[in-house]
Amino acid sequence: MRATAEGAPAVTMFTTPWCGYCTRLRSQLQRADVAFAEVDIGRDPAAAQRVMAANGRNQTVPTLLFAEGSTLTNPTIDEVTAKFSGRQDR
Repeated sequence: MRATAEGAPAVTMFTTPWCGYCTRLRSQLQRADVAFAEVDIGRDPAAAQRVMAANGRNQTVPTLLFAEGSTLTNPTIDEVTAKFSGRQDR
């Protein structure tokens, strides 16, 4: 399982319940054995602000926040796993 050295999830995925892209990425992360925390931006105003800061004031989901502070918006599973391998294909 990909997690931080402290055992915390390696990624926080900001989502909404109605987002089909979120559902797809959630399944892909689970299959890839990536530990992640999920935060519904509709229930967490601070999370919504974080997503807006990463996306030009837009509440675009899924937005992933990595342990080192970088973000990816609506990434493919290949882009996510590339972050863990150190590749920067994007």
